Amino acid sequence: MRCDKNRVLLSGIPLAVVLATFIPTSQAAPVLVSGPSPFAACTTGGPGTNYVNAEVEPWIATNPSNPSNLIGVWQQDRWNNGGAHGLVARPSFDGGFTWSTPVALPFSACAGGTGYERASDPWVSIGPDGTAYAVSISFNQSNNSNAVLASVSKDGGLTWAPPRTIIANNEPSSQFFNDKESVTANPVRAGVAYAVWDRLETPNGNPYASRHTAAFRGPALFSKTIDGGQTWSAPSVIVSFVPSHRQTIGNQIVVDSKHGTLYDFFNLIIPPFSKAAGRVAFIKSTDDGATWTAPKVISGLQTVSVFDPNTGEEVRSGDIIPEPAIDPKSGQLYVVWQDSRFNGGQYDEIALSTSSDGGATWSAPIRVNTPTGGPAFNPSIIVNSSGTVAVTYYDFRNLAAGNTTTLPTDIWQTTSADNGTTFANEIHLAGAFDLKTAPDAEGFFVGDYQGLVAIGSTFVPFFVQTNSANLSNRTDVFAQP
Repeated sequence: MRCDKNRVLLSGIPLAVVLATFIPTSQAAPVLVSGPSPFAACTTGGPGTNYVNAEVEPWIATNPSNPSNLIGVWQQDRWNNGGAHGLVARPSFDGGFTWSTPVALPFSACAGGTGYERASDPWVSIGPDGTAYAVSISFNQSNNSNAVLASVSKDGGLTWAPPRTIIANNEPSSQFFNDKESVTANPVRAGVAYAVWDRLETPNGNPYASRHTAAFRGPALFSKTIDGGQTWSAPSVIVSFVPSHRQTIGNQIVVDSKHGTLYDFFNLIIPPFSKAAGRVAFIKSTDDGATWTAPKVISGLQTVSVFDPNTGEEVRSGDIIPEPAIDPKSGQLYVVWQDSRFNGGQYDEIALSTSSDGGATWSAPIRVNTPTGGPAFNPSIIVNSSGTVAVTYYDFRNLAAGNTTTLPTDIWQTTSADNGTTFANEIHLAGAFDLKTAPDAEGFFVGDYQGLVAIGSTFVPFFVQTNSANLSNRTDVFAQP
């Protein structure tokens, strides 16, 4: 971690000393992945407050043809009102212990790849031939021009091709905004990958910047490539809404490699509007995305958002974004999300449901996190080659009553060896760090999601933590190989 001067004091005691007294024994220290911003001199993208050197919202993928090759991506230089100067990728060729030179992905003006002022929602996935697919929401703050862009790498993430446009709405008066995309490479078919996102409709402004999610109609869209990212199919609507004031968000595909079934998971938002009235839902396709089932609801998504328990200050988290996973051998499905049902609606914790019959039936949601009497948030989930399920998350268990100066935050990993029935073996990955140092993007923000991959039977979490009290370098990305 780059220099933390321990400048925040609690009763005259350095923050790091205070926090260390609460931290249990953990494994080796995480590996620093991010570095100085390659966009520090860029002035494109205003108006707004830009947090230079602030990295948020990391994602990671492993290369099936060379599992030691990992590619991590993240937002670089976050804006307070949406997106970042650009997206950055950095590869590792030894399972995450060391990382090659970071690369600016060609998705924004600061990166020299497009004319779009900002980029957001980084995602990466790698196919069985080693082709890596990265995608971005690229957009302007000065008008409503926006697009879903894709780029590929054939050398493990060292270099990236010029971007391809999957969809663009560049009319200055456009009512459309393409939002919250993801990409999934087919795990057994080389050259095939799938992109999904929601397309918001609004009469004015940029809905991404204001984040009033439930105020728009937002059908889910789908596109695929069968030639390694050279071309992408014309976008098709896979979840439609009539009338308006309905949408999906957080679309993400997982693939059953044995049967070829595609599952697209998302938050289904329909009236009455409130975050706690969302629904964890999915659709599936058995013909490689040509046709899809109607949405099937797995559970209510009863988030109440995340706040500093002592001050009420907002933490922006992945409260409306479910995260799915699939067992690569058995095809068992899992999904996790933030939910307040386990404590009477007082604060978010981590809920999980699973299906062993292709989504026909789902288990009753269980709590995954260790109960601490306070919030747990931003879950990530993956299943390794042995069928063990891992979930990572943040929580505030080291926040002392009466502490209104800092917000000590830790990140944890817990695992299940019985197909998601029970979770144990909690590991402390990082922290405590002061979340109040994070960029303020409608709340203290390290991302709507964090990364997690499996290499064989091992797990590699990929996450952001703050550099407590360091306002010139608020956050960094770390891996825990």
